[in-house]
Amino acid sequence: MAGRLVIVGAGQAGFALAAKLRALKDERPITILGSETSLPYQRPPLSKKYLLGEMTFDRLLFRPESWFADNNVEIRLSAWVEEIDRTAKTVRLQDGERVEYETLALATGATPRRLPEAIGGELAGVFTVRDKDDCDRLAEAMTPGRRLLVIGGGYIGLEAAAVARKLGLEVTVIEMADRILKRVAAKETADIMRAVHESHGVTIREETGLHRLIGEGGRVTAAELSDGSNLPVDLVVVGIGVTPNDRAAAEAGLAVANGIVVDAFCRTSDPSIFAMGDCAVFPWQGEEIRLESVQNAVDQAEAAAAVMAGGETAYDPKPWFWSDQYDVKLQIAGFNRGYDETLLRPGQREGASSVWYFREGRLIAVDAINDAKAYVTGKKMLESGINPDKAALADPASDLKTLLG
Repeated sequence: MAGRLVIVGAGQAGFALAAKLRALKDERPITILGSETSLPYQRPPLSKKYLLGEMTFDRLLFRPESWFADNNVEIRLSAWVEEIDRTAKTVRLQDGERVEYETLALATGATPRRLPEAIGGELAGVFTVRDKDDCDRLAEAMTPGRRLLVIGGGYIGLEAAAVARKLGLEVTVIEMADRILKRVAAKETADIMRAVHESHGVTIREETGLHRLIGEGGRVTAAELSDGSNLPVDLVVVGIGVTPNDRAAAEAGLAVANGIVVDAFCRTSDPSIFAMGDCAVFPWQGEEIRLESVQNAVDQAEAAAAVMAGGETAYDPKPWFWSDQYDVKLQIAGFNRGYDETLLRPGQREGASSVWYFREGRLIAVDAINDAKAYVTGKKMLESGINPDKAALADPASDLKTLLG
């Protein structure tokens, strides 16, 4: 039997690694060290159905507590790893305890960026959204009629805005760039999503940043914006991206570059240490990338499990993402980084459309807005290496299935 595997991180990637090893009949002892107080759980519904009160927390758990004992997986909660000692092959916890490993897996995830204290980031009523505790605090504050400012027009900010409007809050979104979704989607997708939010009563102010938050008695009461205006607010959600949790790895001398650098087999610069999920930077199609998605967390963890169990197959992801906002489902296949051309295709029913991304004439991604057929077809094209005829693709009367060849 192989020696102990210690998994740092009890999120999607950490749990998927342990579960896949057991599915592969790997019997090595496994210890999962999780910083939260809860058993591993799904994060995507947390900021949507859970925050809306439509789903109880127990339904978010991957497995009941009994699963861990039944599968010889030790799960330790409220366990923070302060240091990795690669020579002794131990990790030191916040209470000084050292846990020995033969193989170490870093599934440490990422942390939301916060506002500096100098501009009001420490005021009560200012929130980031990442875990159960964040959502519990935000749910308590989200009462109808209150005024919410969302800082950041990416997916996290827009999803928070959608939930808040459903709960009856007045919502303003500010985005420093000239449009929402600037870093992650084409203008066509941004235009569609902006119209959706405005139709639900959200005010979106682009090319508008935050100068500072103003508070009374330690609680936020207003926001001074970059255009000089003052906006009265009762609470603020900050959605300005995340930082990969790579501190312990860097201090241990592992290669890091805005994340923990791994090879195609999920190994770090130390062959006995693996990394996966939001914290990992890996090679893909000639680039070094870091994907923040459930799909990548699960698939990369399962690829690492196969390597640990004796395989030697490189991780070659087929990226996909999704975002639910109101009654709109945005499904994304592929990775649009570096696109130089887009094509907007109307869907076959009202409210459906898709945006197709090309780089040097080749299809690299598709955004499907309430258009499952476009998503499924685009995903198949990307996985099969099919490059569709653009004229046929642009014609809404053409049958997408015929473009599969």
